[in-house]
Amino acid sequence: MKGTRYYIILSFVCVLFAACSSTRRLPPGEKLYTGATIDVNNTATVLERKVLTEDLAGLTRPKPNTKFLGMRIKLWIHNLFRNKKENSFFGRIREKNGEPPVLLSQVDLEQNVKVLQSHMENKGYFLAKVSGDTVVRRKKGHARYHVVAGDQYKIAAVSFPNDSSALAKTIAQTSAKTLLQPGKPFDLDVIKAERIRIDAHLKENGFYFFSPEFILLKTDTTVGNHQVNMFVTVKPDIPFESREIYRIKDVQIYTGYSLNMERIDSARSQAQYHQGYYIIDRRKRFKPSLIARTMDFKPGEIYNRTDHNMTLSRLVNLDLFKFVKNRFEINTTTDSAYLDAFYYLTPMPRKSLRAELTTITRSNNLNGSLISVSWRDRNLFKGGEHISISAYTGSDVQFSGALRGYNAIRLGGEINFAIPRIVAPWNFSSRSGYLPRTNIQVGYDMLDRVKLYTLNSFRAAYGYLWKEGIQKQHELYPISINYVQPGRVTQEYHNLIHQDTLLARAIQKQFILGSTYQYNYNELVTGVTPNNAWYFNGLLDLSGNIAGLASGANVKAGKEVTIRDVPFAQYVKFELDGRHYKKYGLYSTWANRVILGVGIPYGNSVQLPFIKQFFIGGNNSLRGFRSRTVGPGTYRFPDTLDFLPDETGDLKLELNTEFRFRINGPLYGALFVDAGNIWLMNDSTYTHKPGGEFTSKFLSQLAVDAGIGFRLDITLFVIRLDIAFPLRKPWEQNPWVIDQIRFFQKPWRRENIIYNLGIGYPF
Repeated sequence: MKGTRYYIILSFVCVLFAACSSTRRLPPGEKLYTGATIDVNNTATVLERKVLTEDLAGLTRPKPNTKFLGMRIKLWIHNLFRNKKENSFFGRIREKNGEPPVLLSQVDLEQNVKVLQSHMENKGYFLAKVSGDTVVRRKKGHARYHVVAGDQYKIAAVSFPNDSSALAKTIAQTSAKTLLQPGKPFDLDVIKAERIRIDAHLKENGFYFFSPEFILLKTDTTVGNHQVNMFVTVKPDIPFESREIYRIKDVQIYTGYSLNMERIDSARSQAQYHQGYYIIDRRKRFKPSLIARTMDFKPGEIYNRTDHNMTLSRLVNLDLFKFVKNRFEINTTTDSAYLDAFYYLTPMPRKSLRAELTTITRSNNLNGSLISVSWRDRNLFKGGEHISISAYTGSDVQFSGALRGYNAIRLGGEINFAIPRIVAPWNFSSRSGYLPRTNIQVGYDMLDRVKLYTLNSFRAAYGYLWKEGIQKQHELYPISINYVQPGRVTQEYHNLIHQDTLLARAIQKQFILGSTYQYNYNELVTGVTPNNAWYFNGLLDLSGNIAGLASGANVKAGKEVTIRDVPFAQYVKFELDGRHYKKYGLYSTWANRVILGVGIPYGNSVQLPFIKQFFIGGNNSLRGFRSRTVGPGTYRFPDTLDFLPDETGDLKLELNTEFRFRINGPLYGALFVDAGNIWLMNDSTYTHKPGGEFTSKFLSQLAVDAGIGFRLDITLFVIRLDIAFPLRKPWEQNPWVIDQIRFFQKPWRRENIIYNLGIGYPF
């Protein structure tokens, strides 16, 4: 009790000292400026008054000294080290963390009144009156502004140009989408947005030289009843070129341009004419068909901004050019309104060799490093084809998670060949800034789980990737083959198989012949996070459907069909991953995720292949449970036997919610709750795991955990530590274990608290 009083008194003294020191070092006769108050009166509603008060408060200048928990800490630091030299240790602390006092004499009341008056008029309060004065108390002073708002003017009607010119007709076409709606308040910000909207429409219809400043919105306030009529017009003195609809004449593409070169437009005589384009490629590095396929502008078409931006985006996303720029100029060889387009492309080095050392965090609590080497040719056959050959080796170390840790060694390689078009029997065109691609992949992976077994995996795929835009991506692989063959299997693992026969699935030969389709929508990919951001990923995975139909395979009826003595897998699988991010202020986010996965084995399979099954737990999943230790359902491996955590299932449900907040600088914190489980599609007759079958009681079988996290976000990467513990264990007779929590007891902490170290956010 005495200790508590001591800290309370000490805190009070610190606050008092900080408060006193904020005015102690003021120049003679000066007062510390503490801010401005805005009194808004005579508004129609309370909401209007609140909005106006907040807007006006942000316009006053200067801003007072910043506060933290009611204290001017930065001002206190400045005063404490005020006499220190600028380059000294304490002088640098003052310059970096301190803040000089903001004085009342710095406040220009007259200027602030003008700013507030102008803002009121811009928001439609044409009869508003603003006045201001200062209030002084001892060594502090603040400004007070009185605002009599009056009635806000509303839009009565909006008129658009009605003359016969092409410019007027095009502007009138946009009237149905106008932002100036009758009944809405007069607002200068909306008027500016309307001018930009009209200009964007004009740019889509050939008016290349038009500008938003050429739009004039006249107002008539004599209507009465605090209403205003608005007239959209064009300034009479705009340049002649701004009234013209321009078409594309010649398109010239320079494929070997260097930034330190002078303009080389005179090289037109060396151009190769292909499908309406003049391509200047002295070294013959690119096929003309590649350039023509990338361009969205067609000679003779009306200029529009969409094609302008899309062409630039396509050229950039070819990943062939280091720099891409363009310009337009009026064609002087004709009397009509034509533009010549010029594109200047600076190629990247064609071949590259790259080596990387990467730290890896996997959802099964394995953390480790990966060394990879890759060689790439960006233009193999001069048609923009990319071929990359890569090899890797690495190790995974289980810092936490397994009851018995087994580290892993990985190595492998891959050949990937990408063609910047769809190679298929059907025609495919995309109207986005990304050219579609055809991918051909061949790869080999070796996994050596030390002390247990070695697996060799051979894979091949043929498919397509295309984007609707930066946020929407599709991947379709009509052919996807995976063959897994075990290598070394230790006696220790054989002993584990005797205790749990289902562990044999991990080392079975597996043959998967199927197709996959994946759709991804990501609002975070732009780098600018909106207040409400969504993420969705959907995966459809099919295997053995045609082979099963043709062979009549039915393993439950004793008819298992093999290909070269290996049963082929037959299943339908889909997985949905949805996320929502809600921002609160600048540094806080509430993140939520739902994962739903369903795999339906049939015909030649009673379970999904081991590498295709779902698992749960670990540092990107249920963080209060060790990886692969939860499920399926209420099943629990007998405690009397050695337990290798490797539980998998055919169905998965996972729910995560996490509140992220800033602690200080790059250090962030998080509070989270996770819930979920996995289940088997078939009953224990085939799986030998009682309680693992999916039933209508699945919600009562969810595992739940909670915890706290710390993240060091240094922009390049995020180092994450999550500390979690279980709240609900579905295999227990009384699943909820909240009443068993004993934070201050070491045995409970040892058995229940899970530490998850990772790179990056969990979702």
